[in-house]
Amino acid sequence: MRVLMRTLVVCILLTPGFFTRPVIAQEAEAFRQEIERLRKQLDQVKQEYEKALVTFGERLQLLEAWPATTATRPVGVDVAQAPAGQAPAPQPTLMDWARRREPFSLTERTGRGQLLFDIGVVGDFIANLTQDNVDKADAGTFAGRENRFFPREIELLVFGQIDPYARGEVRIEAAEEFEDGARELHLGLAEAHLTLLTLPFGTQAKMGLMRNRFGLLNERHREALPQPDVPNVLVRFLGEEGLVEPGLEFTWVPPWPFYFEVLGGIFNGDNEDAFGRGSLKVPLVTGRLRTFFELGDLGAIQLGTSVANGQTEARRRQTFVGVDAKYKHTPEGWRHPLLTLASEGIWSIRRVGIEEEVDTDGDGVPDTTVEIDTRTRRRFGWYAYGEVQPWRRWAGGIRYDSTQFLEDPGREWAIEPYLAFLASDFLRFRLGYKHTERDNREVFNLNGGSARIVDEIFFQATFFLGAHPAHPF
Repeated sequence: MRVLMRTLVVCILLTPGFFTRPVIAQEAEAFRQEIERLRKQLDQVKQEYEKALVTFGERLQLLEAWPATTATRPVGVDVAQAPAGQAPAPQPTLMDWARRREPFSLTERTGRGQLLFDIGVVGDFIANLTQDNVDKADAGTFAGRENRFFPREIELLVFGQIDPYARGEVRIEAAEEFEDGARELHLGLAEAHLTLLTLPFGTQAKMGLMRNRFGLLNERHREALPQPDVPNVLVRFLGEEGLVEPGLEFTWVPPWPFYFEVLGGIFNGDNEDAFGRGSLKVPLVTGRLRTFFELGDLGAIQLGTSVANGQTEARRRQTFVGVDAKYKHTPEGWRHPLLTLASEGIWSIRRVGIEEEVDTDGDGVPDTTVEIDTRTRRRFGWYAYGEVQPWRRWAGGIRYDSTQFLEDPGREWAIEPYLAFLASDFLRFRLGYKHTERDNREVFNLNGGSARIVDEIFFQATFFLGAHPAHPF
């Protein structure tokens, strides 16, 4: 019996898992609890995803229904007819059109130590070399700053989301300017505006002091221009600073199958070169239409037309009409365009007074000037440029200008080749040569100097610190 008991004990002790069975049972229970917890979490996530899919599906049906209500639908196709077995998409109501768009999520990303805006600094410097007679006449591209190295634009930029519904931007600039025969370093407010992003009917509103979006390049700051200087027609028609006005702009992008932007604005009309009335009772009114087409492997093209209408200081009507086009070709896999082509033309239609000297005291000598009639004066100017960038850090191009003078008779033309070195995305250098010829000697023969034919060399250095908004197409 003792032998039998000993043999039984030894068999039990030698049985595999005798001591591990309680441990395995505990681990199995823990795994069951973990699997149950994960199953509950998965069910919760599944429910949230199903809710999100239903919400996005409803929005997608509404968006797909909008283009079908426009006049661009194919002829003979009933857009309300849905495929077999599928419910028709709901047609948008007037309330759907008027409802504000969904704002973007902003507050979720905020926290301690985080800013709701970005800060950037831009420095743009120009060196200009030209003939002595042009310097004496103060009639170079940068009038009064010939043969100088000067800061054209030092800019402090603050921009960002005010809340999920609005965006703000403030720019403070310092620059060397030439006014009333003297060079001065000016510091002032360049832009300060608010943009409402989610207004009804898919519109946006921009209000404050801003660069007017007239034409192709007026909205661009000087560091964002494709060449070291501003095209001649913009300087002659709109002044060196361009149209920078306090006012209000509205933009609307219709729900069409292709991109199309409609813009309208009302401004004070403070620009002394082109308008100058400076009153909302007789405002500067602007408009712009712009469209954009993808051409597949061939690139992309933008087409636009603009108009600006206001009164001059002499209470005469001034109208500008412009057309522009821009083409870019960016090969697949490239971060920059290989080829850029652009052109813009502007017509000026201006009412002017015809004056005549008269003798008011009867001594036979004219002693005063009176206006005897008015007439319409038409002027035209245009420019075109092309740029190639075969390497990431090197680019080169050429621009041609031809424009009449806004007030005086005559015209000028210029040609400007240039070369750019992009040390990085935040540092750029340009070298350019510009040859200008004018057929009006009197306007540019000042201070004993002549500037009918002008040859200039430009050197430009531009740097960016901190954040900077993306430039338009």
